[in-house]
Amino acid sequence: MKGTIAIYLPSLRGGGTEHVMVTLANSFVERGFSVDLVLASASGPYLTQLSSAVRVVNLGKTKVSKSLLRLVKYLRHRQPSCLLSALSHANLVALLAKRLVGGKTLVVVSERSDLSVVANRKQTIRSQLVIYLNRFFYRYAHAVHAVSHGVADAASKQLNLSRERVQVVYNPVFSETMLQLSQADACYPWLSGSHGSLILAAGRLTKEKDFPTLIRAFALVRKRLEACLVIMGEGELRPELERLIAEYNLQEDVVLPGFVENPFPVMAKANLFVLSSAWEGLPNVLIEAMACGTPVVSTDCPSGPSEILENGKWGRLTPVGDSVALSQAMLDTLAETNPPDVAQRAAFFSVERAVDGYLQLFFSEKC
Repeated sequence: MKGTIAIYLPSLRGGGTEHVMVTLANSFVERGFSVDLVLASASGPYLTQLSSAVRVVNLGKTKVSKSLLRLVKYLRHRQPSCLLSALSHANLVALLAKRLVGGKTLVVVSERSDLSVVANRKQTIRSQLVIYLNRFFYRYAHAVHAVSHGVADAASKQLNLSRERVQVVYNPVFSETMLQLSQADACYPWLSGSHGSLILAAGRLTKEKDFPTLIRAFALVRKRLEACLVIMGEGELRPELERLIAEYNLQEDVVLPGFVENPFPVMAKANLFVLSSAWEGLPNVLIEAMACGTPVVSTDCPSGPSEILENGKWGRLTPVGDSVALSQAMLDTLAETNPPDVAQRAAFFSVERAVDGYLQLFFSEKC
C-alpha cells in the first residue's frame, strides 16, 4: 500500500459532490492506496456504489459541526497521509480538526460551488460565519481545490486567497464504466417514443437548478412539437413543480420520476438534455449527458457550463432564468441534423485525468 487517503463528507445522501467522492475513493483504491471514507453520518444511496476495499468510518453524527471531536479522534488514531474534504462547512471542520491534532496529515479542501453566488443568495448568519471563518482557516490547508476556473476565481475573491493558491482539477466523470452502464436496459413508459422527442433534465429539485424556468420553456416547446420532459431527481421543491406543471396543463407531458439510480441509459436514449440551473460549480450531469452522446443546451450560469461547452462550441448557452431563450435553444437543437460530437468533449473530463490531478495536489509541495 502507498499510504492512506481519507475523504471527509457529511454523508452520501445523493448529489454531485457525493457521487464524485465515491468515484475518487474507488479510483484511489485501484491505484494502490488505502482509502478511508469518513462520514459524519454513514447514510445515503451512494454507499452501495463504494468498492468493498474502501473503509467506511461512521462518525455517527447528524450534523457536520457535531462530528468535530470524533474527527479529531480519528485523525489522532489513524494518521492518514492526507485528508480531502468537500463542501465549505465540512472544510471548516476538517481544518479545525487538523489544527487541534497537529501531526503530518495534509488537508486538501475542495470548493464545489461559486462562492460569489452563495454569498449573495444565502445571506444567513450561518453562511456568513462559514465564509468568514474559512478566510482564516484556509491558510492552513495544504492545498485549496476548485472544480472549475469560475469557482476558483470566486473562491479567491471571497476567501481573500491569491488566485495561484486555488488549484483547478475538473471532476472525474467520463469512464468506461459509465459507458457500460449507459447500455443497460431501462424500462420506462416515457422511453417508448410514443410521446415524441424525449427532453431530459436531472438534479435535485432545489432553487439552484431552476426547474420552473425549464418547465415554462418546455410549455413553449410543446406548442410547437410533440415532446415529453423528464426531470430525474428529488427535493423539497417537488410540490411547487407539480403545481406549475398543473398550471400549464402538462401533467401528461412532464414526468418527475424521483431519484434514478442509473440515469445513463435514459441519457443515451434522450433526444436532448437541458441544464436550466441558476448557479453551479461544475455540473457533472451535463458532462454525463454529453458522454452518452446526447445533444445539450444549458444556461450560461456561474460556474462551469461555459467552460464545459467552450463558450457554446458544443451546445447552446442561454441567459439564466430566460424561458423564451431556453425554449428557442431547445427547438433549434432538436432541429439540428448534424449536431456536434459532444462525447468527444466529454472525454476530456475523464476519471483518469481527475485522479492524476488530485494525487498531484496531495503529494506535491505545499501549494
